[in-house]
Amino acid sequence: MKYKIGIDVGGTFTDFLLTSEDGQSQVYKVLSTPEDPSIGLLNGLEEMAADKDLSLGEFIDRVSTIVHGTTVTTNAVLTRCGAKTGLLTSAGLRDALEMRRGIREKQYDNRYTNVEPLVPRYLRYPIEERLDYKGDTVTNLKEAGVFDAVELFKKEKIDAVAICFMNSFANPAHENRAAEIIKKELPGSYLTVSSSFLPSIRFYDRISTTVLNSYVGPILRNYLTSLLKKLEDTGFKGILLIMQSNGGVISPQFAMDNAAVTLLSGPAGGPVAGIEYTAIHDYSDCITVDMGGTSFDAALIKNRTPLVTNEGEIERLRLALPMLGIVTIGAGGGSIGWVDEGGLLRMGPQSAGSQPGPACYDRGGELPTCTDADLILGYLDKDFFAGGKLPLNYDKAVKAVKEHIAGKLKMDVVEAAAGMYRVINVNMASGVREVSVKRGEDPREFPLVIAGGAGPVHACMIALELEIPVMIVPRESSIFCAAGMLMSDLKHNFVRTYPTLLDNLDKKKFKTIFAEMEQEARELLEEEHIPESAVQYIYSLDMRYLKQYHELNVVITEEEVHKGMFASIAAKFHPEHSRLYGYSLEEEGTPIELINIRLLSVGKTVKPKFMEETYAGAHPAAAFKKKREVWLPLESAFREVPVYDGAKLRFGNKVPGPAIIEQVNTTTFVTPEYSVMCDKYGSYTMYLKEKESEIEKNILGE
Repeated sequence: MKYKIGIDVGGTFTDFLLTSEDGQSQVYKVLSTPEDPSIGLLNGLEEMAADKDLSLGEFIDRVSTIVHGTTVTTNAVLTRCGAKTGLLTSAGLRDALEMRRGIREKQYDNRYTNVEPLVPRYLRYPIEERLDYKGDTVTNLKEAGVFDAVELFKKEKIDAVAICFMNSFANPAHENRAAEIIKKELPGSYLTVSSSFLPSIRFYDRISTTVLNSYVGPILRNYLTSLLKKLEDTGFKGILLIMQSNGGVISPQFAMDNAAVTLLSGPAGGPVAGIEYTAIHDYSDCITVDMGGTSFDAALIKNRTPLVTNEGEIERLRLALPMLGIVTIGAGGGSIGWVDEGGLLRMGPQSAGSQPGPACYDRGGELPTCTDADLILGYLDKDFFAGGKLPLNYDKAVKAVKEHIAGKLKMDVVEAAAGMYRVINVNMASGVREVSVKRGEDPREFPLVIAGGAGPVHACMIALELEIPVMIVPRESSIFCAAGMLMSDLKHNFVRTYPTLLDNLDKKKFKTIFAEMEQEARELLEEEHIPESAVQYIYSLDMRYLKQYHELNVVITEEEVHKGMFASIAAKFHPEHSRLYGYSLEEEGTPIELINIRLLSVGKTVKPKFMEETYAGAHPAAAFKKKREVWLPLESAFREVPVYDGAKLRFGNKVPGPAIIEQVNTTTFVTPEYSVMCDKYGSYTMYLKEKESEIEKNILGE
C-alpha cells in the first residue's frame, strides 16, 4: 500500500492528511515546534507509523509523495530573523527601500512611521551604472564599485546578496556581470538577481521583492536541506514537493532558489481544496474560510478559479509575485482576549500559540483565549478535545476569563465568554467582507466552505452575520490546507515587461516573448518529471488605459496569442475594467496600453480520490452520544442539545440545530437556524432551515 501525505505547518498545530491508493484518508494533528518545524513534522510521521503498526522506516518506505506547506519564510520576515543581506543597486537609488512609492500608507496619521527596510542603509551599496527604459546603456557598469561592495560584505559577514539595477528588466547585462563577480568573490552567499528573478517594470516592487528573496533564502535553504537529510535518514525515497503562494507546488531545489514564492504558502492550500470540495456539489463559486489556532484566512473563488494578485505585502513589505488573494487576520482558537484602554473587549491579534497555548491547555498559559471561551460556553468537551489526547482544564479557563475579562468589565464569566465569542465572530465576518464585498461580490451568493480546527465551532454565527444560507464543512476541514496541498498542481509563473500600445503591438515580438517563456517553463517541468501531455499554459496580459497608473490582468487564449488577435483582447479588457472599476472608456476610444506579458505553466498531478458512501437514511440515531448544556448566542441562554459522533454520521443523516457534532480534530456547532446533512463523501452541508427542500435535493442528487 502506497501513501501520499499533505503537511501544513501552522503556528499552533502541524496538520497531516494521509491518503492511500484505495482512496482512504486519515487526519492527524500534532503540536507545532516553532524552534524547529521539522521536529513536529517528524513527530507526525512517527504517529502515523505507530497508527499503522509499522516502524518509521517501514512506513516511510511506503510513502511516495509528501507535499509540504511551510511558514519558515513567513516567520523569518514577521520576526525579522532572516539572513544578513547586502544590496547592490544603481547609484542614486540607495534609499528606494525607504522611499517606496512615495505614498504614505496612513495619510492623516502624523505618528505613523515607515516600515524599517530589511537591509540597513550601510549595507545598500550604490553602483555607478545606468540603463535607459529601452535597455540601452547610458553609463557603463563601474566594476570597481562591485569589488568595493564585496570587501564591505566580507567585512560585515553577510549571508545573502540582492542585485537590483534600474531598468535591468530591459537589459540584464549589468546585473549579470555584477552577479559573476559576487559568485566568484562570495561563493557561499545566497544571491538573487532581479533581472532573472522578477524581470518586470516598477523599480520599488522589483527591489523589494528581490531583497525579500535574499533575506529569506538562506533560512529556507537551511531548513529544506535539514529536512531532506532527516527524511533521507528515515529511508524516504519518494518525492518531496513544496507549496508556494500561487496555489501550486514546486521542487525543493526551485523553492531554495526562489524562496520568496513560499512566503504565503501556508494558507495557499485552502482555496485549492475549496475548489475541489465544492465542485463535487456542482458549485463553481465559493468563499473559503480557515480558522486555525493562530490566524483566520479567507479567500474567494469564482468560476472555480481563485483570485490571484501580483501586488501583495507581507508585514508592509511589497511582494510583487503572483499569490492567491487571501485575507489573513489574527483570529484563531489561540487568539487572546483583552480589554483596551477605552474599556472595549478585543480578541487578538496576539495568540497564545502552541506554547504555552490557551489557559485550558494547562501548559502554563494564563491569558484567556477563544478556545477558553468556547469551552466555557459548552461548544467543546473538556474530555474529548483532540479525541481525548489533550484534556482541557475548565477551571483554568474560568480563572483566566474571570481575571482578565469579566473582572475588568464587571460581568460574570459566562457573559464575558459570550462576548469573546461574539467579538471574534464579527472580526472573522469582516475578513470575509474584505474578500467579497470590497471586491464587488455579494457573499450571500457564495457557499461558505468552513475549515480549520476551530472553524466549524464559529461557522454558523459568521454565516448569520453575513446572511449566507449554505455552508460546507469538508470531512478533512481540520486539516484543510494539508488536503489542498495534495490537490495542487506544479505551477511556475513567468513575466516579461513589454510597454506598448495594444494597437502598436509587434505580433512577431509578442509571440516570441511567449515562446521564450514557454520554453523556460517546459525545461523546468521536465526537471520535475512532468510529461508534456500533462502540461497546460495559461496566458495573460497586464493592461490599462493610456495615462492610468494601475493595470489589470486579463486572461487570453492560445489562439489570441499565436494569431495576434488584438481586437479580441481589447474586447475582453473593456468589460473587465467596467466590472472592477465601474466604468469603461471604450466609447471614448481611449487607447489600451500593454505593460506586462505573463505565462502560468501548470503541470497536472494525480489527485486523491473522493470515496462515495451508500445512502444510510435520514435518522442520525446511530451517531448520538449524549446531551450537553450549550450556550445559544441569539437566545443568550444555555440549552441542553444533542451531541453526535461525527465519525458515525453517514450519507443522508440529517441533524437539525441546535446540536453539536464532535470529531477527533474538530467540533461543529449547529445553531437553531441551521440544519446539517451528511453528503455521500462524508462532508457536512449546513443550510438555513428555510432552504431545506432545495439544498437536500441537491445533496441527495434528486
